[in-house]
Amino acid sequence: MMTKPRSPFVFVVSCALAAPVLLGAAGDTAVPDLTTLRAMTARFAPVEITADLSALPARERQALGKLVQAARLMDGLFLQQAWAGNTSMLLELAADRTPLGQARLHYFLINKGPWSELDHNAAFVPGAPARPEGANYYPAGATKAEVEAWLDSPAGAHARGFFTAIRRGEDGRLEAVPYSLEYQGTLAEAATRLREAADLTEQPSLARFLRARADAFLSNDYYASDVAWMQLDSSIEPTIGPYEVYADEWFNLKAAFEAFIAVRDDAETKKLSTFGQHLQGLEDALPIDPKYRNPTLGALAPIRVVNEIFAAGDGNHAVQTAAFNLPNDERIVRAMGSKRVMLRNMQEAKFNQVLVPIARIVLPAADRGKVSFDAFFTHTVMHELMHGLGPHEITVGGRQTTVRQELKETYSTLEEAKADISGLWALQQLADQGVISSTVARDMYTTFLASAFRAIRFGVNEAHGRGIAIQLNYLLDHGAVHENPDGTFSLDQPKFKAAMTSLTHDIMTAQAEGSYAAAKQLMALGVVRPQVRKVLDRLKDVPVDIEPIFTTANELTK
Repeated sequence: MMTKPRSPFVFVVSCALAAPVLLGAAGDTAVPDLTTLRAMTARFAPVEITADLSALPARERQALGKLVQAARLMDGLFLQQAWAGNTSMLLELAADRTPLGQARLHYFLINKGPWSELDHNAAFVPGAPARPEGANYYPAGATKAEVEAWLDSPAGAHARGFFTAIRRGEDGRLEAVPYSLEYQGTLAEAATRLREAADLTEQPSLARFLRARADAFLSNDYYASDVAWMQLDSSIEPTIGPYEVYADEWFNLKAAFEAFIAVRDDAETKKLSTFGQHLQGLEDALPIDPKYRNPTLGALAPIRVVNEIFAAGDGNHAVQTAAFNLPNDERIVRAMGSKRVMLRNMQEAKFNQVLVPIARIVLPAADRGKVSFDAFFTHTVMHELMHGLGPHEITVGGRQTTVRQELKETYSTLEEAKADISGLWALQQLADQGVISSTVARDMYTTFLASAFRAIRFGVNEAHGRGIAIQLNYLLDHGAVHENPDGTFSLDQPKFKAAMTSLTHDIMTAQAEGSYAAAKQLMALGVVRPQVRKVLDRLKDVPVDIEPIFTTANELTK
């Protein structure tokens, strides 16, 4: 295993709550010294990420190399979106050859910015401001209230889409600038790489998607390429473009650029594809008022199990993505469902490097044998499936709207919590029907409990980490999870089943009713309580997550 940090130079060219908490709040004037910074970096275990490409013909491997080149450009775009000063700071750090300068550069590359995501987004580079909650999607100096009032006005109503940045015009008024104009040069280069890959591949659906996405980069209309991505059926599985809205902490409106370049695992994909046949039955049985259920889910809901080759942009900073559920366009979700992509090699790395050591500390000896990769992987699959179930487009006071718009900044956290807890609920439904293996059914609750302590270390400032804190505290309050005298944690399975069902009901009802007040009440549970903090302190020597070294991708493009 390679232990050296990723080289920053390709990255520079393409750019042209955790335990232990090592920093204070964002904006503190103190920054860590070399020893502290190395300890912070050590929370990410370097792991080589590889995939077997021996079955790919030569032209397909060449196409894959072009896709990696396009994906690398997403890093630079994401840096610009996260903070206007990111690119210049990265270049300054790359020029600093001192040990401290190189340590800062290494950690900057992990976080894709000068803020430590595992430490409440505290700055670790001198001169870095507090992390902007609106990222760089909105004008410098604008207030959230000002932007919100404009978005709610007739003049700004059109600017709520995913793919525009809000800027000030020459007259000082707010205006929407399409991504195709804001990031014109880089997107044109990315489009060229995608078209080159399309010319190389002999897989029609792959070529169709790549050409459609290249067109979207230049037109700013992503609908056709999202449809083509949903219909993609090839050995190469690329996801590239603006997708997730986590970085927009003001409104969860604006999409960040990211990329996942992967190859499909056909055997695992076939094994899990049967889950898609049960989605309507799960929707029909959701523990919410029947009027909030969707009687007709989209017909196409593919599941892809893949092995990652390369990730970039919003898909590769700090805690690594294990799976994703896209697109986020409600029009596509309504008509076609959404695709679930499971990054199997990334999940295996996380399980082995992080979850197994955590289980040895968090669980009593008698329960450690009930932590299995199959249960971990299967729950992650169901997590992604459940993103597509439950309320999305809703009616509030006679007004057609979406859950995302009504729940505002609480949306991402509650959506992650919903997918987690309702994923367990759904697995129990499938276990009762004999759809999943008895081993997974036996291990899934204990594996989830151990994994909760893994995810809460991401930090409660982050959607996944705060979402798991909400769940863990709800389970503690309902007696479903309890602390043992030796500081380990156990679960009461009957109470756990009841609590997971009621929490699924509470979250989905808040979503269905578009109740911002109910959402805020649930968000109040998203804290690290003292008994949880005690066990997190005992995990200080266990990595929080992995730092991927993209060995196969580097070989493709060297």
